[in-house]
Amino acid sequence: MISIGLFGITMGPCARVEASARAAGLAECLGYDSVWAPEHAVLPAPRTPNSPLDPSYPILDPLVTLAHVAALTTRIKLATGVVLIPQHHPVVLSKQLVTLDLLSAGRVMFGVGVGYLDGELRAAGVPMSERGSRADEYLRALHSLWADEHPHCEGAHVNIVDVDAHPRPTGGRIHVVVGGQAPAAHRRAVKFGAGWYGFMLDRAAAAAQVESLRRSAQAIGRDFSELEISVSPVEPLTNQIVADYAALGVHRLVVTPPRGPFWRTGWSYADYENFIHRNAPAQIGATEISTTP
Repeated sequence: MISIGLFGITMGPCARVEASARAAGLAECLGYDSVWAPEHAVLPAPRTPNSPLDPSYPILDPLVTLAHVAALTTRIKLATGVVLIPQHHPVVLSKQLVTLDLLSAGRVMFGVGVGYLDGELRAAGVPMSERGSRADEYLRALHSLWADEHPHCEGAHVNIVDVDAHPRPTGGRIHVVVGGQAPAAHRRAVKFGAGWYGFMLDRAAAAAQVESLRRSAQAIGRDFSELEISVSPVEPLTNQIVADYAALGVHRLVVTPPRGPFWRTGWSYADYENFIHRNAPAQIGATEISTTP
C-alpha cells in the first residue's frame, strides 16, 4: 500500500493564524501520514516566466510553521517540501532542525532542494553556479553535526572544526529527503538521502524518475530498497491511479492542489479543507495511518 501526504499547509489560505495547524490536525485525523511545507523566502518582482507564484503570494517560513504545528499535533510527520538548502548555513540550520526534531518527538522529514530562481538565490547571496556544490557540502556538514562524535567538515563553503553541537537528533540522524528531477538530484538523493521527492509528476514521468534513481543507486553500490520514494501527482487520484503509483515503487503520494486558484490566492480555506477531505486515504484507496499517538 501507499501512504498519503498533504502539500501546501503554509501557502495561500493557510498563511494566517491557526490555518496551518487546523489543516494539519484535520489531515492527522483523516489518516494522512505527513504534511509538507515548501519554501520561498522571496519571489521575483515582477514575476519571471519560471517563477511559480506572483511576488505577493503569501508563504510562511516552513520550519517556524512546522514548530507551531508540532505543538498542536501528535502523530503526523512534519516535512519540508522543500527547503532551499544553499540559502541556509548548515550550522544554524542543524540547530533549527534538531530542535524541531526533539520538540516533535522525532517527526521531522527534511526535504531539500537546490533552488532554481536566480533572483531568490541572488538575494540570499548564493550564486546560481554554486547552488549544487553548496547543497552537497551543506548536507555533508549536517550529517557530521548529527552523527559524528567529533563533527568535522571543511570545504569551499563550510569550515566546521573544533566544535560540537548538542543535543543530537532523536534517532541519531534526521530523515533527509532530496527533491529534484535532474540526474544531479538523483545522485545527491542516493548519496545523502533517506528518500527522494518528485514534484508534480504523472505516472510515466514518475516511472522514468524511479528508474533513474535506481541506476544512480547501483552506480555507488547503494541498496535502492533503502530509498523512500515520495511523489506529488499531477493528476486527480482514483483508487486505480494510486495502485499504479504503488506498482512503480512509490511509497508516498503528496497530494497537491491543482495549478489554478490555490496558486493565485483564489482559494478560501474552506476550499483547501474540501481538498483535504476529497483526497483522504480512505477516499482514494491508500494506507490510513492510525490517529493513535
